[in-house]
Amino acid sequence: MPESTPFTSRRGLLFGTAAVGAGVLLAGCTSNEPADEPAANDNQPAAADTPGKAVTIGFAGPQADHGWLNAINDNAKSQAKKYSDVTLEITEGSNDTAAQIGQIETLINKKVDVLVILPADGKALTQVGLKAMRAGIPVVNLDRIFNTPQAYRCWIGGDNYGMGFNAGQYIGEKLKDVSDAKVIELAGLDNLELTKQRTQGFDDALKNYPNIKKVARQAAEFTVESGQAKMAQLLQAQSKFNALWNHDDDQGVGALRAIDQAGRNDFLMVGGAGALSAFQAIKQDNGVLKATVLYPPTMAASAIDLARALGQGKGVSGLAEFEIPSSLTLYSAVVDKTNIDQYMPTGFK
Repeated sequence: MPESTPFTSRRGLLFGTAAVGAGVLLAGCTSNEPADEPAANDNQPAAADTPGKAVTIGFAGPQADHGWLNAINDNAKSQAKKYSDVTLEITEGSNDTAAQIGQIETLINKKVDVLVILPADGKALTQVGLKAMRAGIPVVNLDRIFNTPQAYRCWIGGDNYGMGFNAGQYIGEKLKDVSDAKVIELAGLDNLELTKQRTQGFDDALKNYPNIKKVARQAAEFTVESGQAKMAQLLQAQSKFNALWNHDDDQGVGALRAIDQAGRNDFLMVGGAGALSAFQAIKQDNGVLKATVLYPPTMAASAIDLARALGQGKGVSGLAEFEIPSSLTLYSAVVDKTNIDQYMPTGFK
């Protein structure tokens, strides 16, 4: 995974770190003040790219058994290395809830200054997030959200609903002139709330296109093997359809294998996440994969910046507020052949 873009100024500090595609949705404001007037507290302390107070950040995530999760770890590590004042304590990661809780409790006992946690299961790990907060260790909750805001100081993550909606809208525009169009969906793990949100967004987008009907849905497991097996089942059951949305580019590798084995090329496919392999296939434009909807792993780099700011008691450059926001939602851009060159450097392996 390529490292994030180096900082060039204080004002570009936090959000300049994330690679293209990790656009942060922050509300803009209008004012009657003259344009050349400085912000009210523009000179107030904000975390700078020059060395400051030393901060130890504990980082705990699931086992990196998936391209996106591996990219999350890579982004966190590479971002922490940019700062001489940051020490990163990173766990091995585990998909076992009890094991991950134990790893986080070890970081709490080490009295790290800030915790960045991407829980394997947000609901199951809420209590350990609360434990850290009650111990005076601020938590940056990364992506999979805890059950209560009391368990974290700041949440930063992707827009799962928006990911599904943008995928559905892209497909809808491609098929809007096709009568009785049919689409199918290859989802991720159904026991995760994020999968349900992606499906809901997709379904809501398709409601704007009355000529399109979703005729089948299968849930895979975010793995190449499950993607291949579930896609083979879908192809066998559906002899004719116009488009496929696959939630995850890793399982999409398997899905594409099943599609090739079946000799099918009579539909368009949209992926999800932003893997380099998907970008390369989109650029080559010689198969069914025509686009993918981003779920940027660069959020981990931004999480390190937020944690550093919290540890130094600073705010975020470019915002007038003294404190960092309580939540930041990244944008799920659609990448196709029209903008693939712009996003290619952000693809993860």
